[in-house]
Amino acid sequence: MFKRFVVLAAAALFSLSAVAGHHEKGKTVVDVAAGNPDFSTLVTAVKAAGLADTLSGAGPFTVFAPTNDAFAKLPAGTVENLLKPENKEQLIAVLTYHVVPGKVMAADVVKLDSAKTVNGKAVQIDTSAGVKVDNATVTATDIGASNGVVHVIDTVILP
Repeated sequence: MFKRFVVLAAAALFSLSAVAGHHEKGKTVVDVAAGNPDFSTLVTAVKAAGLADTLSGAGPFTVFAPTNDAFAKLPAGTVENLLKPENKEQLIAVLTYHVVPGKVMAADVVKLDSAKTVNGKAVQIDTSAGVKVDNATVTATDIGASNGVVHVIDTVILP
């Protein structure tokens, strides 16, 4: 069972890293996420928050994109609760905490110890052992889009 999990985890990381450094010609950061089934929860949340049009705009944006597995790590019911219309402002606060204005490539991230997000708060960046953004590990980098770049993270970060 453990061996199967390791093989599946390695395959998932390989499929995510296969697109790292790749530029999706003409596709926005939202299009890039929508084109990958590993980001379906993120795309649902972005649409529920009314941020799809904004993140499809000129940008540039740097998006630290949590996978479906990252959202699954949240306590039971958290995602469903955030998606309720009455919690839209809280959802916007969480999602905009994953976005940094400008196009910050992996080579630039490693030179930073923090970055101010669209939310207004700063995320902490630690490059001492891999790259961490707050408590999330960056698992794939530099997925280019017409209006920015996407870096994949394994945990939803909270402001």
